[in-house]
Order: sequence, then C-alpha cells, then structure tokens
Amino acid sequence: MRKFIGIDLHSNNSVVVVADEDDRVVYQKRLPNNLEAIAAALAPHRDDTVGVVIESTYNWYWLVDGLMGRGYRVHLANPTAIKKYEGLKYSGDFADAAYLAHLLRLGLLPEGYIYPREQRGARDLARKRMQLVRHCTAHILAIEGILMRQTGACRSSGYALKRMTVEQVEALGFAPDVALAVQANRAVSAVLQQQIAVLEQRLKERVSLHPDYRLLRTVPGIGEVLATTIMLEAGPVSRFGAVGNFASYCRCVDTLRESNGKKKGEGNGKNGNKYLAWAFVEAANFALRYCPQAKSFYERKKRKTNVVVAIKALAHKLARACFHILREQQPFDVNRCFA
Repeated sequence: MRKFIGIDLHSNNSVVVVADEDDRVVYQKRLPNNLEAIAAALAPHRDDTVGVVIESTYNWYWLVDGLMGRGYRVHLANPTAIKKYEGLKYSGDFADAAYLAHLLRLGLLPEGYIYPREQRGARDLARKRMQLVRHCTAHILAIEGILMRQTGACRSSGYALKRMTVEQVEALGFAPDVALAVQANRAVSAVLQQQIAVLEQRLKERVSLHPDYRLLRTVPGIGEVLATTIMLEAGPVSRFGAVGNFASYCRCVDTLRESNGKKKGEGNGKNGNKYLAWAFVEAANFALRYCPQAKSFYERKKRKTNVVVAIKALAHKLARACFHILREQQPFDVNRCFA
C-alpha cells in the first residue's frame, strides 16, 4: 500500500506522520532534529513511500538534503498557501503533519521551491553581504547623527564618513566620551567594509562568467551587485510558468480581491521574494539616471499617480524585461521594453 509522509519541522524537533492511501495514520512520533533518527523512523516505510512533505519556514536545508540524499522524493510545503478548514475544533502538530500527507496524496499540495544545493551557498552569501551593508550603513548614520548633534550640521558626505581615520576623529575636538563613541562606530564600520569587500570578491568569482549575469548587466540600472542578486534569487527562470508569475514573485504587482467590479480587500503584499523586490526598486531608481526611455516612462506614470507608484511601475517593467531576457537568452532591448 502506498504511503505518504508529512513532517512538521520546528526549531528543535520534528513531528513525523506516515499515512496510507486511505489517510490512516500508520506511524506518528515527535523526534529530535537529528537526520539519522528521522531516517531510521522512516526506513520501515521507505519502499512504499510516494513522497515526503516538509513544512518549514527557514531551517529545512539539512532535512531536505539529507532525505533527498537517501533517495526520498521530497516536497517543500508553502505554508502561506496552505489553509486548513476553519471549522475544525482542534488542530495540533500531529494533525498538521497528517494534513500535509493528505494534501500530497490528493495532489493538492502548494509547494515551495527547493533551491539547488550547489547554488544555495552563493545565494546565501549574497544575502550575507546585504546584511553587512545594512549594519555598515547604520554605523555611518550613527556618526552622522553625532556630528549633527555636536556641530549643528554634518558637512561630510557618506563617502567621506566611511573613510574617516582615527586622526580625523581626533581633529574634531570632541569631548573624550563623544570622540570614543565616534571611534567605536568608525572602527566597526571599517571592519564591516573589509568583510564586505571579501564577500564581493568571492561573489564576483562565482557569477561573473555566468551567461545570465552578463545578460542582466545589459539592463539599464542593473550593475554588478543587482545582477548578482537577481540572478541568484530568481534561480532558473524556467520554474516560473509565465512572466506574471515572476513579477508576482518579485512583489511587483498589486494585491487585490474584488467581486462584481468592487474591491473587497487585499491579499498578502509580502508574499514573494523581498530581495528581488528590493533589487528591482533599486534598479528603477538607477535607470532613471541613465536611461531616457525609463525616465520618460516614469514621468508619465508620476503625472497620473505619485512618485512611489511610478517607481514601482518602472520596477515592474524591468522585472518583466528581465524575465524575457533570461528566458530567451537575449540582451536588453530598450525599444521592446518601453515601446
């Protein structure tokens, strides 16, 4: 008899449920987050197993890779797309795991994308770079805030503050405690900049020869950092059925629920990839400076709406262009994009 396995993965344990094709639970247990323990529990059912469903929001790498390495067909559930029947009186971890197995048996499981293991490290490295950049920016802004409080204005650019030396801080003539605060922010910022440079060099070695990276660089507003982010976060564009799916994943489309021509509410605006959403908004802001057609498109939209909506519309335009570029393996065509 065919069997379906649901695993509700938590931070420190996993709830495992094995159900047969009649939805009867033949095994259920809460196990520690240990690959060998989980594999041993599933071993008696391995030959009859159709698939394993894992529901997790962030810590699934070890379990998905481990079970796939042992020959299981693994599915990653999309938690935001799974909505259980609201009339249920009781719900718990074992019921949730059994429901995952039930959805898999019916072929109704909303699945998340399992990013290829060999490319996952580079994508996470790009995310780490973004994290360090945010921290570095926070320290630069802290220095700027101190200067404004002490002098009434900050007469140095962000570029100059990032390269401030110990001697320049001492030359400001601040009180010892204030100077120490500036030195602390300066020192941490300097270390972060060094680590960011190391990560950027590594990322450049990983992506610079990839054809998708070179194609993305042909889009106005997309430089080295944004091309790296878009390529690594999007993954193979073939996983998107249509350009609208890709634009939605990039959070470039409106959320709307309507009935009889009237608005009835909105969906989850944060459903999608936040890194791609950031990348295309950044690309739109840069495209305004260097591409007359993009500037003209933006100005037309701004006259009808406002600045924020116009920037988002341009980001949507660039996202759709990138989808076609990657799918067709052709460089950016400004006339086709803004015709």
